[in-house]
Amino acid sequence: MGLDALPGSAAQRGNHKTSVVYFGNEWFAENRTSSHHIARRLSARANLLYVDSPGMRPPSGSKRDLGRIFRKLWQALRPPQWVEPGLWHCTVPQLPWARLPGVRKLNQLFGAWAVRRALRIAGMRDPVLWFHVPHPSFMMDAVPNRGIVYYCIDAYAAMPGVDVGYITQCDRALTERADLVFVAPPALVEGKKAINPRTLFSPHGVDVDLFAQAQHPDTVVPDRAAGLQHPVIGYFGLIAPWTNVELLVAVARARPQWTLLLIGFASADVSELQALSNVLMVGPQPYESLPSWAKAFDVAIMPYRLNQMVANNNPLKLREYLATGKPVVSAPTAEVHRFGDLVQVATEPDEFIAAIERALEDTGPDRCAARMQAVSGMSWEARVEETWSKVSQFLSRNA
Repeated sequence: MGLDALPGSAAQRGNHKTSVVYFGNEWFAENRTSSHHIARRLSARANLLYVDSPGMRPPSGSKRDLGRIFRKLWQALRPPQWVEPGLWHCTVPQLPWARLPGVRKLNQLFGAWAVRRALRIAGMRDPVLWFHVPHPSFMMDAVPNRGIVYYCIDAYAAMPGVDVGYITQCDRALTERADLVFVAPPALVEGKKAINPRTLFSPHGVDVDLFAQAQHPDTVVPDRAAGLQHPVIGYFGLIAPWTNVELLVAVARARPQWTLLLIGFASADVSELQALSNVLMVGPQPYESLPSWAKAFDVAIMPYRLNQMVANNNPLKLREYLATGKPVVSAPTAEVHRFGDLVQVATEPDEFIAAIERALEDTGPDRCAARMQAVSGMSWEARVEETWSKVSQFLSRNA
């Protein structure tokens, strides 16, 4: 079959759309992140090749990490896959021993070859390179392009387990070279502007209609949450090293009449939580099902550690919680304070428990509506339309 007969190929798409190579998180990961939300909506405006980038931290010897290594190597050998109209997907081949001499350079050569092959098969030419993560920054020189976008959502070098020097170097290179830099965390904007004046604040969006389903009378709570003792204190997302597990344990022990419902993959040590009878951990669940789980919540929480990563964070979860209408208790961040009295803020266990108790009283229909209204204009569609208009203006000026 020739290229022109492939689904989504240039002949079928037409050539009027801009091509975008999008370097993001793993497309098939359990957790749906801003990387996925933005890419899917961009693909309605551009011909998009989504490139799975390797993780920023070295893999451990866990069964899960080893499985991911072999899965990614297998995926990297395949040609790019057509996902849906406007969206292709490929994985770059990466050997996991990046600190050994020569391995990083070898990975770069393989990665550049894989992306150029995918562009050729997908019939894309002269793309915009869009980086949602910093470590594929070498692609700026490896793939001919008509522009570079850096969409920075975190203080990446502050993430646990990463090669701080290398990630800092990649982040700096992208910030300096990008034609446009979009920054989600408010705390990072001025620092990026000092390096590149073409920096714009671009906070996360939210799937407003999806999460509003938590308030619909016809939304059904999953069986595992239907019979829980209330109040239910809920959380969805990764339970990661930046999650304050000790805080959760303290809350569960101090209030045995509460149920803690935790939804998501756990990469931190949660053995103490699992031993508590009033804690239910259900593991990762499909993204589209999260509103049905949230319907069981009486209060939604963000129990983060106070570290540099969290301080610079722009939590997507915050907007998703508010879109459900549920009361929210969170560790303090600049973005949390932006929503004023719609979010209870606390750090230490006693404070966190008191904040949850206040939130349990904050359940009137007017307050529920106020929380939902606060994020009603922050949809992913609106966010992508705003950012893509800036990219289109740049491309028009430089045509």
